[in-house]
Amino acid sequence: MVDRLGIKGLCAASIALALSLASVSANAAAADTAGTLKFNVSSMHADGTYDRFIIRYRDGSAEQRSRAAVVQNAGAAVARAGLRQATLAVQLPSVSYTRKLATGSELVTTSRKLSHAEAAAFMQSLASDPAVAYVAPDVLRQAFDSIPAPAALALPSFVPNDGYFAKYQTDYLPGDGTATPVNAVRNYGGANITGAWNLADGTGATIAVLDTGIVKHADVNTSLGDAGYDFISAALVSGRATDGRVPGGWDLGDWTTEAKYASCVSVSNPARASSWHGTHVASAAGAQITNNGTGMAGIAYNAKVVPVRVLGHCGGYDSDITDAIVWAAGGHVDGVPDNPNPAQAINLSLGGTGTCPADDPAALAIAKANALGATVVMAAGNSGVDVANTWPASCPGAVTVAAVGVTSRLTYYSNYNGPGESIVALGAFGGGVYPNDAAFGLQSLNPEGFAWQAINSGATTPVASPDGDRYGGMAGTSQAAPHVTGTVALMQSARIAAGLNLLTPAEVKGILQGTAHMPNVSPDPAKTFGAGILDAGAAVTAAVPNGGGTGDFTLPLSNGVVLKGQSGSAGA
Repeated sequence: MVDRLGIKGLCAASIALALSLASVSANAAAADTAGTLKFNVSSMHADGTYDRFIIRYRDGSAEQRSRAAVVQNAGAAVARAGLRQATLAVQLPSVSYTRKLATGSELVTTSRKLSHAEAAAFMQSLASDPAVAYVAPDVLRQAFDSIPAPAALALPSFVPNDGYFAKYQTDYLPGDGTATPVNAVRNYGGANITGAWNLADGTGATIAVLDTGIVKHADVNTSLGDAGYDFISAALVSGRATDGRVPGGWDLGDWTTEAKYASCVSVSNPARASSWHGTHVASAAGAQITNNGTGMAGIAYNAKVVPVRVLGHCGGYDSDITDAIVWAAGGHVDGVPDNPNPAQAINLSLGGTGTCPADDPAALAIAKANALGATVVMAAGNSGVDVANTWPASCPGAVTVAAVGVTSRLTYYSNYNGPGESIVALGAFGGGVYPNDAAFGLQSLNPEGFAWQAINSGATTPVASPDGDRYGGMAGTSQAAPHVTGTVALMQSARIAAGLNLLTPAEVKGILQGTAHMPNVSPDPAKTFGAGILDAGAAVTAAVPNGGGTGDFTLPLSNGVVLKGQSGSAGA
């Protein structure tokens, strides 16, 4: 994926800066004298422009208690940075208060967009104040660009037909090398969802999908569409007439083909029709109605699925995404009613460039979600690079998922762990696109090269169901992540059915890694993907030891097989 950061098209005259920027790298964070990270510019692009900034003040500071103090503090930082020494051709920037985030940070906006150099100087100036703990730009993120199946492979409009599962969803089968029914490809990338269904179906568990929202479809359970929330606060991004968040997790479309979205379109990010990305992801995790004689299947198909809209036209801001993480887990966000359906599993198939240290707003939001009992599952990203430079996939506390294909190889587009890294927890089927999971080919592998789920036929706004009902194939880490998210819901559902306490996020991650199966093709040592490939059946079995009855859990041991993903402390 190529992420679109900042809204382009606004040119600024050159500005004399009071601070030297020689030490500010586009891929680095700055630290205070104690070595604690204080500001992070790793998500900024050299040609980007920025007007939104997230500031976390230290406990006990006046700024924590007063909006006026925040504005005064940020205004003083502008002056120190030399931004008021602008030429007459450029509007002098002022700072206004926007809102407090769920993590306790403050969101401020400058009156005009700042260049990369100006934004870095402003952040460095802010970070020099002892009252400031951390500063980050509020960046636009996107859904990881899934690779669509060619139009010629598209399934027809909705018809009462349950035959699609056997043909199109071999990724739900065990990865044991059994040949697929269409092309007789040996399936080593399957997630063994069918093995988990013997023990759980998602009943009692709740999934939140933070994405573009969801559309109505005759084969998708959208009963919690109104119970979800639209966290997009900027009118240009939401497509609504005014700024502000609204109830409902409905996908209004995320097209960028109109002239008013020209500011976020470029050669590397061409205008595009609506993706219906959130519906595809939510359907995989559990929203696709299953065993109904129609269409396809979802993983935790009896779980509640809460759609949370954080991505629209041009993407979605970090501040909205981080607030939504906390809300989805049951935490409080000012100005938004509390979530009546707190999730045990949260899926984010989105992101962009940037590092995520423990003080990053997203890392703080994930920590809050973990404390509330929610496992946060992240797509690793589709840039084919080291995941350490991808936000929010590199955040501590997340279960980060890479994509494998039907052969069990890491896909050519998937981000990965570099040597010595352990950010990616495991892999799951995301679709390899081409035969033998190659990096290119004359034609796609149909259907085994893609993950298939419900979408909509609309190019802009959704076409009403059933006329707009379609099924589509996509490939990406966006499709790998919901395999894991749905499995987490199945694990918790099995615990609920057995009368056991829910697993903690750390326990969930340990079981997922401890039960992952080894790939049939040995990974490149420089591009690994954690403990192995998701085995949902083994994970759910391990989540409920001996059929239930105790609050403890165990993992199965096999002679000569290393049990990965284990950790512990003295006395554990």
